[in-house]
Amino acid sequence: MENQRFTYEAVGQVLVVHMPRELDHHNCRNLKYETDLLLEENPIRRMVFDFSKTEFMDSSGIGILLGRYKQLKLAGGEAVCCCAGKQVKRILRAAGIEKLIPAFEQLESAIKGWEE
Repeated sequence: MENQRFTYEAVGQVLVVHMPRELDHHNCRNLKYETDLLLEENPIRRMVFDFSKTEFMDSSGIGILLGRYKQLKLAGGEAVCCCAGKQVKRILRAAGIEKLIPAFEQLESAIKGWEE
């Protein structure tokens, strides 16, 4: 299961979640648990899901995105995604996620304005 872990990067009030190659029900449980802790313990206003390495995502990944979108919106923040490849974009579009969660082509653009 090489390259299936999540890594996190804090930039001011932005939490960047570097997604693994595959995002499925096996690792979404960890993502939910870890981001719950990070949101509780830190003043995060924007969560950026970096899909630059992701090749596969199932409905569990969609559920995580929707859950974080709702949680952050209620707290006055937002969830965004960036660097999605063709396959992930197609999944996000089919699920209607692109209408709720802004998408950026570059990580720097997804962070800009929120890093203070």
